[in-house]
Amino acid sequence: MKILGQARNLQQQGREVIHLEVGEPDFASLDCLNHAANEALEQGLSHYTPSLGLPELRHKLADFYSHFYKASVSSNNIMLTPGASGALQVVLSAILDADDKVLMADPTYPCNRQFVRLLNAKVLSVDVSHETRFQLTLKLVQQAWQKGIKAVMIASPANPTGTVIEQAELVKIARFLGEKQAYLIVDEIYQGLVYNRPPESILANQNLPENIIVINSFSKYFGMTGWRLGWCIAPDKLMPVLERLAQNIYLAAPTPAQYAALRVLEKDALQALEKRRLIFLQRRDTLIDALEAIGQKIDCHPDGAFYLYWNISAFSNNSEAFCQALLEQTGVAITPGTDFSDAQGKHYVRIAYTKECQILIRAVELIAQFIQGLKTQA
Repeated sequence: MKILGQARNLQQQGREVIHLEVGEPDFASLDCLNHAANEALEQGLSHYTPSLGLPELRHKLADFYSHFYKASVSSNNIMLTPGASGALQVVLSAILDADDKVLMADPTYPCNRQFVRLLNAKVLSVDVSHETRFQLTLKLVQQAWQKGIKAVMIASPANPTGTVIEQAELVKIARFLGEKQAYLIVDEIYQGLVYNRPPESILANQNLPENIIVINSFSKYFGMTGWRLGWCIAPDKLMPVLERLAQNIYLAAPTPAQYAALRVLEKDALQALEKRRLIFLQRRDTLIDALEAIGQKIDCHPDGAFYLYWNISAFSNNSEAFCQALLEQTGVAITPGTDFSDAQGKHYVRIAYTKECQILIRAVELIAQFIQGLKTQA
């Protein structure tokens, strides 16, 4: 967020800035969902919904899982929330007590750690590398296991790396945690935005233990970032607890956003989103090709989301200083890996390919000039 603030300040001073630090699609909301929200408001549908969310939207999400993921999900196990952050907050509040432990990969989305600490619980970070595509494995979870672990969090596709964990490995972890009476929290926020592979949900697998919680959102794949609408899917035993927490923390998710989400799950809207996914695929390939053309090796090509995690250790062992200087000298804004990783973050940066291909190419040209300057100084 520091780089984002500095980039905006430079823009206010009249500097041209290429924003590749923001984890937000550059597309506007689909017109059809804007119209749906307006129609709902014109009809006076602006009151609180039930704390679990509009029943018709919960049913529609269950149908979406059936058709999109081939997963059998009951609407009774779905709760709408103010963004995925709202889902994660109530889920962690439901399952954690003070001093409980949550295991997660390093690197990870930084808010995951902060939500755990907010509840006076403890984060156990497992250093993962490109050798496991920056994902946890059953072996790593078993090696890190200790008394007091209440849950393991896994994101697929992951922020900041864009990598996907294989479903077979994820199921093995779920079953191991079932034996340990611990929860598996799967962040599927970027599912749908996957490349050269079908979209996947852990819930499509058979014979799963009753310890799986899925977090998802309308922000990324559906392009509804500012609408602040997410959901969680949880076991039967947790639903009454989640409902009570929702009633006391935020009461209900935003009503206009829920009516808009009903529309975005229709066939024509999903077809429009598929076209956007293909654009992100083109951008990913353009960015990778441009970086490799200037001699940069990418440890892991992203499987999904819209992020590329780039190892800059050949030029710098301080990603914050690297990003700061790059912004000041070229106007290209990217995110230091230290925002996501305590272990190796100083050697990595995250590039969000949320701009048009020609802008990505120009950004890499400026990065190449910057790198050449570093080599000259050395």
